[in-house]
Amino acid sequence: MKHLTLRNIPSELAEALQQEKHRRRQSLNQTVLDLLRQSLGLATRSARSNGLAELAGNWSEEEFREFSQAIAPTEEIDEEMWR
Repeated sequence: MKHLTLRNIPSELAEALQQEKHRRRQSLNQTVLDLLRQSLGLATRSARSNGLAELAGNWSEEEFREFSQAIAPTEEIDEEMWR
């Protein structure tokens, strides 16, 4: 495998990479490799996407709890309605 060194990375790019790394929960190296593959059309993911993959697994416990509470009324069954 080859090694690559990048120099003079603008601070806004470095910060964006750090944020993306945290969002993906990966190392900086893996994040940069994935972004390079994607931008060069070498990504192994399917070309078809519903755009929701990046949301999967990214909620904190608190966000999940809030969402669950917000949709709870929609999961209640009105017995009278089904008679």
